[in-house]
Amino acid sequence: MESLKDLKDSVVELFALVSEALARATAALLDADTRLAEAVVAADDEIDARTAALTTTIWELVDSGGPDRPPLRDLVGLLLILPELERSADLAEHIAQRAQKNLGAEMSPASRGIVARMGHVAVEMWQSTTAAYAIRQTASTELDEADEELDILHDRLTTEVATGAMEPAVAAQVTLVARFYERLGDHAVNLARRSDSLPPPAPVRA
Repeated sequence: MESLKDLKDSVVELFALVSEALARATAALLDADTRLAEAVVAADDEIDARTAALTTTIWELVDSGGPDRPPLRDLVGLLLILPELERSADLAEHIAQRAQKNLGAEMSPASRGIVARMGHVAVEMWQSTTAAYAIRQTASTELDEADEELDILHDRLTTEVATGAMEPAVAAQVTLVARFYERLGDHAVNLARRSDSLPPPAPVRA
């Protein structure tokens, strides 16, 4: 039977994979790196497989009811976190899919600058969220401020799209990319709050 520590370590790895996927997808979009974009899209299958396997393991532990089973509250907390991790990885994949189609090269200079900042803020948010989960480091205030910046950047990008500086098809895809980053920020905040609500780690006995 897997220990609670093993389960939480596996979840930390998923957090890290999502952060990495987001950073690589942003780089692929801005650098017009279609090979990197393809790698991000392909790597999403691993995240899906890991999430599915971990979810199955946790449900088996819930159903077991054995004396060695980790606390039910911890298991339920993990089950609430996993779907958001999977959805966040999908959002990073969606950005990479636009990079595969060379969207970054067709964006206006202003929109590229805004997306670059959105990517930077979102990656930092995910790194903070990963730390919040891994070491129970509260980051709610910091994340709320960063999420507000993402919302402002989203509005700026929407205004840039409205100027008509880009072809309509390109503008439509840029609008979607802006939404993907905004949602990634929302997920980072939600996950940090869920982490704050989990029981603290058990003290290490001497």
